[in-house]
This record gives sequence, structure tokens and C-alpha cells, in this order.
Amino acid sequence: MHFSKIVFFIICLKSSVGFSQSENDVYGKINADKKDNFITLKAEVNNDGLLHIDKLFYNLIALKKGKGGNYSNNRQSGEFSIKPNENMEVSTIRVNLNGGEELKVYLFIKYNEKLISKDSLWIMPKNKQQKVANQTTEKDFFLKGIVVDEAITKIGKDYHDLFYQSYLLSGIKYPFVIKIKEKPGMGRTSIILVEVEEVKIHEFFSRPDEEFLKSNVGVALERLYFYAKQRGELRNKSKM
Repeated sequence: MHFSKIVFFIICLKSSVGFSQSENDVYGKINADKKDNFITLKAEVNNDGLLHIDKLFYNLIALKKGKGGNYSNNRQSGEFSIKPNENMEVSTIRVNLNGGEELKVYLFIKYNEKLISKDSLWIMPKNKQQKVANQTTEKDFFLKGIVVDEAITKIGKDYHDLFYQSYLLSGIKYPFVIKIKEKPGMGRTSIILVEVEEVKIHEFFSRPDEEFLKSNVGVALERLYFYAKQRGELRNKSKM
């Protein structure tokens, strides 16, 4: 009896390790095809592993910025499964892009609500590309728009994913690293924090409710906006 339990444990352990390796073999990428003023965006997923994987979820977001600075977005999402060594197209978005407009595309792949792969694609006017190339430093490249996931529970990681997607859709990229942190709370709850440069921006007790998490994403983004504004004003004063 004791021996059979050990054998069962070893089999389960090997199966778990094997799946984890296969999960790491699943990745998504964005392909773009331009014809006249139309761009066809295709979200493709590859499985280089040996296992068939179910319960996968994709989220493809196309964010267009018009000449006047207004944003419009097109989003597609859905659940899918993928066979071993399969390359599959999960979504297609067609966008009309005129001169002077910008397009930013993001692809997220999740397994059981865990983010396992992401890809992005930016299409900008030539004059802005040159301007960005002239003004962007290596430091800016690494720091702008970075969100670090330091969550420890599924709810915390869900909050990070919701925050990150809303942050991308806002079109803003702050010149500092944003950390989504989590620490044990009372009972089964935890405390989720949004932190910048060791300054606490927002803090709340976790709750397994998507609408509740989304409302706290909104609060955090609003407070981040005012933090960035005050930070910029202080830096400008220090240069005087």
C-alpha cells in the first residue's frame, strides 16, 4: 500500500513537471500584412512541446492613435486548445491606418488565468520614428512602460494582468517602473499594493471579484497620473 502511494506520487510529479515544460513551449506572436491603407493583424500561437494543451486563452488588442490624438481600440479574445508541434492562427484584426496615425498591437496568451506569453507590435509614422530614435536613450528604453509582477496569489496575478492591459490601452508610458506587490493579510485574504520608487500609490484587500479588481485598477491608474504629474513638477523646479 505504501509502495503504491509512492509510485502514484512519482507518476503525478513527472506528469506535472512535463506539463510545466510543455506550457513553456507555448508562445504567441503577431504577424502584420499591409495592403494600401489596410493592415491585417494575425495572432499566431505555436506549441513546440509534446503535449496537447487545453484551457488556453488569448487576448489581442489593437490600439490606434489618430492624427488628433484620439484613441480607438479593437479587441478580440477567446479560449482555445493546441496540439503538439502545432502552429495555429487564433485571431485576425483588420485596421485602416492612414498617414500620420499610430498603431500599437498587443497579444496576451494565458493558461488557467496565468500569463505565459506576450508579444507587441508598433507601427508609427516615419517622422515620429526618427524623432523617437533621436530622443530615446537606453535608460528610457528599459524603464518606460515597465510593470513588474510581484504578486503571490492567483487573485494578485489577475489584478496584475488587468492593470497591465488597462495601462497599455491608456497609451501612457511613465518613465518609472510600476510594481504590483502582494503580502499576506488576515485569514485567507491578502493585501495588494501598487508601488513606484518605494512609494505606495494604492493598497487594498484582495477579493475574488473581477469587477472589484477592475475598480481598483481605475483607482491606481488615477493616482499614478497625479503622482507622475507631481513628480514632473518637482523635477522641473529642481532644474531652475
